Amino acid sequence: MAHLNLRRPQNVNGDFYVDTTCIDCDTCRWMTPEVFYSVDEQSAVYHQPNNETERLAALQALLACPTNSIGTVEKPEDIKVAQQSFPILVDENIYHCGYHSEKSYGAASYFIQLPEGNILVDSPSFVTPLVKRLEEMGGIRYLYLTHRDDVADHRKFVEHFHCQRILHVDEISAGTRNVEIQLTGLETLSLTSDLLIIPVPGHTKGHTVLLYKNKFLFTGDHLAWSESLHQLAAFHDVCWYSWPEQIKSMRKLANYSFEWVLPGHGRRFHADTDTMRQQMHKCIELMETF
Repeated sequence: MAHLNLRRPQNVNGDFYVDTTCIDCDTCRWMTPEVFYSVDEQSAVYHQPNNETERLAALQALLACPTNSIGTVEKPEDIKVAQQSFPILVDENIYHCGYHSEKSYGAASYFIQLPEGNILVDSPSFVTPLVKRLEEMGGIRYLYLTHRDDVADHRKFVEHFHCQRILHVDEISAGTRNVEIQLTGLETLSLTSDLLIIPVPGHTKGHTVLLYKNKFLFTGDHLAWSESLHQLAAFHDVCWYSWPEQIKSMRKLANYSFEWVLPGHGRRFHADTDTMRQQMHKCIELMETF
């Protein structure tokens, strides 16, 4: 929980607040934009929740905050309701796990519920309320890791759920050397008939994305909606491997059809396939200007 004595002065008066430990990861702002905003390179509360819906959303953001920088003046007696709300349904059988990890700089993690075995996309924090809910939803068969940056508590999830991790060999480090399924090369891999792993080197050398049902694209740090640019974009300032390679990867990805972009960092985007295709071409055009 946040510390009241560190409460930022930019918060409006009221119960909810953000303290000075905020790392500006944007989690609370995209989860609950009706309450949180950006000011002086950190988050703050600009509107106090005034109904049950807004309060639940604010509590969800509080629980998702990777640095526990969101707090309430009064003890939140309804915190268990918010805990039970995770993972949060996005669409169909896709869920947002919440409980972002500081180890991944607040990256989002997603859960795909499938009859043949569930998939956790990147790692959230290993916390008891979420673990119990994932148990109730059928556990985890695969822990798919887009790249090295967002592995967080992967080992704890493997030890608890006995799932198989998937990570490209070029992303392997000392902490992930025992990953069960190590991808190689630049060829796509069909995990099932509905799940396709697509290598997209650029942000990192072995970055991959996961396409489910030609509808949901889990993009890690390869692609996201930019609120400031009002379009899909890549992160030039944090491209750790090769910007030219990331442009090539984006061109390849533009040949696929999908309706959702679900990133680790950055904002989600949902549109029909034609709009998404137009956005992908705008993204590539922007990338080519750097």
